[in-house]
Amino acid sequence: MNVLSYLLEHPTQVLALARAHLWISLLATGIATAVSVPLGIVVHRVRAVRAPALGMVNVGQAIPSLALLGLTLPLLGIGFTPALVAISVRALLPILLNTYAGLLSIPQHIIEAARGMGMTDAQILWRVELRLASPVIVAGIRTALVVSIGVATLAAYIGAGGLGDLIFQGIAMVDTPLLLAGAIPAAGLAFAVDGLFGILERQLVRPLG
Repeated sequence: MNVLSYLLEHPTQVLALARAHLWISLLATGIATAVSVPLGIVVHRVRAVRAPALGMVNVGQAIPSLALLGLTLPLLGIGFTPALVAISVRALLPILLNTYAGLLSIPQHIIEAARGMGMTDAQILWRVELRLASPVIVAGIRTALVVSIGVATLAAYIGAGGLGDLIFQGIAMVDTPLLLAGAIPAAGLAFAVDGLFGILERQLVRPLG
């Protein structure tokens, strides 16, 4: 049996695993975004927290993905929750760095002009800084989501489901078509979300040109 035959004979199973895979990836990236964007703003504005915050996130990024999944097991057991935590940790760094870089790249004269117009710091942040930094921030979220989809394949190792189930079954059974039946849709998901976020980035940049 080749990979195409498997996909055609088991479409319901593959689609269910793909939905679960995409869901945990999106949720983890959403959690990472909710943490990293505010933290990136703090890192940009408060020099004292810059090194500790970046160092902490870098440590999380440096731990191998499979080891990171394993470290969650003693605290959270197996299944969806530990996988979600591990994937979220892995997604933090690109969003944090891009938020910081995007805010740092805004020319100071633009900030001064906004302040001269009577805007408060909060108004400058929401109406000027985040607006101008949004393409860079979205690029970080785009990278984080692609990374999350990749790490989510390993999450099957701790019982989180997703397309990694097929990959691990294929490895265990030395069944290449079964392995590819999980790997190819996972790669397709990564390409699809990367393309969609690429379109979003271009839409955000266009009004600034």
